[in-house]
Amino acid sequence: MRMIFPRSRRDSNAALGRRRFAGIVWMMAGLALVGCVSTPRVPANVVLRDVHNNGYALAFGSESKTFASGGSEGRIRLWTLPEGKEVAGWAAHAGSLQGLQFLNHDREILSAAYDGVLARWTRDGTLLKRFVTPSPITDMDVDEASALVITGHSDGHVRLWRLTDFFLIHDLSLHRGAVRAVAYHPSTRQLASGGTDGRVFYWRLEEQPRPLPSPPTDAQDLAFAPDGNFLMGSGWFKLFRWRLADESLTILPTEHHGIVKSISFNRDGRSLASIGRQTDSAVYILDAQTGNVLKRFQPHELCGTAVSLSSDGRYLASTSDDANVYLWDLQHLLPEQTFFPK
Repeated sequence: MRMIFPRSRRDSNAALGRRRFAGIVWMMAGLALVGCVSTPRVPANVVLRDVHNNGYALAFGSESKTFASGGSEGRIRLWTLPEGKEVAGWAAHAGSLQGLQFLNHDREILSAAYDGVLARWTRDGTLLKRFVTPSPITDMDVDEASALVITGHSDGHVRLWRLTDFFLIHDLSLHRGAVRAVAYHPSTRQLASGGTDGRVFYWRLEEQPRPLPSPPTDAQDLAFAPDGNFLMGSGWFKLFRWRLADESLTILPTEHHGIVKSISFNRDGRSLASIGRQTDSAVYILDAQTGNVLKRFQPHELCGTAVSLSSDGRYLASTSDDANVYLWDLQHLLPEQTFFPK
């Protein structure tokens, strides 16, 4: 015969407490899991869909009324700010756009592409000047005030050109392999380049280039801080920060889960925009001293390629292999939304 003993009230309360505790534990675990997969991110004010085969280059006008985008198909397109209405577009190159820059109070545009061509255009796409360089162009920087154009090339050379007529000023054979990035700081006349050989060079216009301490991975992009005291680079997962007074290197971790493909300093120099490639395609504003995320933005659907902040700090734009261009008005951000990664 089976004996059945009634539970005491104390035993019943203890079991109920254990069940409640277990429920709280499971609830907290579930919230933690949700937190891992659904981080609030600021949606773009404007999404320009399928505007290029792949988006490769971005540039803001000096007055932040217009911005330009370029893609792998060689087309340049111009958009108004803040609404993102297209005002012009034309087939500019036979290769992917690798650099764009507004000139002449935003009335003209300079473009550089993997077809090796430098070209100067009016805003409606009228060609003003075209020059074929010796090698495919991989990156470009411009100082209009000094009439100087800096280009990096697939043959490992960094070339300096006179903006007015594309006269070759310097031809520097620096890298064993393609140049990934070039950077210039106008007021201090500092230059830098990084290549697929993992080396980063730094110099002033009147000096010979010299190597900086090599980062742990190739520098995918380079940018001087606005005050010219630091050079920032980006690579796999991390930022690279060279203090130029003593040319020392600091490695900064980030929350990117792959290549940090492109960076752009904010005008205060304390933060910079970044975009990821390979696995996360995330768009962040990062602390330039620590690499910590200050703001998260809507990620792209495919690998990120370029990010840019306007000179007045109001607008942020990004583009990627998904052929879209995202635009944020940082003075009028939309409410954050929750994204669930697939």
